[in-house]
Amino acid sequence: MLVLLPPSEGKAVPGRGAPLDPAALSLPGLSRARAAVLEELVELCSADQDKAREVLGLSEGLRGEVAKNTGLRTAAARPAGEIYTGVLYDALGLATLDAAAGRRARRSLLVFSGLWGAVRVDDRIPSYRCSMGVRLPGLGALGAYWREPMAAVLPEAAGDGPVLDLRSAAYASAWKPKGELAGRTATVRVLHAPTRKVVSHFNKATKGRMVRSLLADGAAPRSPGELVEALRDLGYVVEAEAPVRPGKAWALDVLVDEVH
Repeated sequence: MLVLLPPSEGKAVPGRGAPLDPAALSLPGLSRARAAVLEELVELCSADQDKAREVLGLSEGLRGEVAKNTGLRTAAARPAGEIYTGVLYDALGLATLDAAAGRRARRSLLVFSGLWGAVRVDDRIPSYRCSMGVRLPGLGALGAYWREPMAAVLPEAAGDGPVLDLRSAAYASAWKPKGELAGRTATVRVLHAPTRKVVSHFNKATKGRMVRSLLADGAAPRSPGELVEALRDLGYVVEAEAPVRPGKAWALDVLVDEVH
């Protein structure tokens, strides 16, 4: 099973350590596209911080994020699973998984990124700021920029098992599974059970806990239907809608009572 995750806006800043080695990142088919985004991002942030802040959609209080981007090639790098923070990653708790679950996480989790396209949680990256919604002057909207390289690489990464897609809309724009692979993909909404309204903060926490539960349990579903059963066995209330026609994904609603 492949699990697609969004990144976090906030990121941990490593202390000392070796810098980024682009050639060591997973999914080498994305290397050329990564290099182009990295080059433009560093150049933009080095040339004009006010323009860079506007392009990146950052407030004055986040000006330091622009300066951080100027040193991405030499900054200390750490595994992506340590760099990404926030509600989803706190609930996922990668650092506290046992050894077997940690191996499953490194094998099955893929984090989407405006800068890197997608990385495994053990890929070493520096802290950065560049969301998928950014439009870089030379490359355009990153969601659109990544579609072609992603389409060439991710079907192979998905293999022949199910794909659990937990990305937000901005990151989902960078790659949409097609054809037979779409039929093995399941997207997820988290709904407040009494009102059936989509929840916000608790959405991320629930998704993080779901992934942790699957990893800790060692679940190995071979289809979206088996994934639904695995989640139900783990105590989640899941309503599933199978695709009505080829090329469409499964739609899963996870019902929760808490909305904080």
